[in-house]
Amino acid sequence: MSGPPRPSSIAEMPVQRAATPGTPAEARGRFFNTGNAFDVKLPPVPDHIFTNEPATAFRPETPTGLIPCDLSSVLACDFPATTPLILIRYAKIKVNEAIETNFNASGVMIYVIRGTGQTSCGDEAIEWNAGDILVLPGGLSHNHAATSEDAILWIVTNEPQLAFEKLRAPAPGQAPTDIVHYRADEITRQIELLYEVGRSEQIAGSALIFSAERQEATRNILPTLTLAMNSLPGGSVQRPHRHNAVAVSLIIRGERCFSLMDGRRKDWAPWATTITPGVSVHSHHNSGNEQALFLIVQDGGFFYHARAMGFEFAEHPR
Repeated sequence: MSGPPRPSSIAEMPVQRAATPGTPAEARGRFFNTGNAFDVKLPPVPDHIFTNEPATAFRPETPTGLIPCDLSSVLACDFPATTPLILIRYAKIKVNEAIETNFNASGVMIYVIRGTGQTSCGDEAIEWNAGDILVLPGGLSHNHAATSEDAILWIVTNEPQLAFEKLRAPAPGQAPTDIVHYRADEITRQIELLYEVGRSEQIAGSALIFSAERQEATRNILPTLTLAMNSLPGGSVQRPHRHNAVAVSLIIRGERCFSLMDGRRKDWAPWATTITPGVSVHSHHNSGNEQALFLIVQDGGFFYHARAMGFEFAEHPR
């Protein structure tokens, strides 16, 4: 009886196993080669915009709860994910109600879209208002309460990163960040200072980068994530560029604004979450008269650490 046909190339070889394994540990081994090991086809990160999720959060009848921006089915992930390493949620908290979260993440970032309230974590509590940003350590429960009106929060975690490696959140006291609070008025002051000082055209935009005491040396918000408030004056354009990191943005203010992604136009929408895939050539355009603001989280910490950020100015494909 003849066996299966002999492969004409190592690229056609199936996965190999030890011929005579002597132990269970040997039997678990698998062998690939340079022809068949690097042809894993994963779905690309899409150039996507989430508009239904913020619309749901803003509906008066929507109850207290979390609304994920989940593309796991598109990304072929077996865990919730907005991008392979980042998960975004909108949180709706009805007035005089609270929600408790305990994410399997090394840290949590929150932008207050609407409302006033209080977040407690461990033995600290923060009073927040619209426009504030919070950073919270992973491995702890967080209680978020709305005090004067229905509140809406934009919540960012690196849960997909930990889920990919089947890791657990850090033990209490071992997270890479403490509780950090950036007030809206201080954020505005810092952005105004950027425009007072000015920049050269070799600097990509006038973005305010958020860091903290524990991450000051890396200039990141968490070891693997970066956070920035980008701004774009009316009638201006942020020139085309690209980088290896994926960018996820919250549109805070941007009437008559749009982005070009590899030459394709993507119009902004109020409080939408947008995805800019890594290595795509993108530019941002403000056709209105008001300064645009958008909060950007990137998995750039990975690429900084690997010395492979890959930032460069570029031109859109024709």
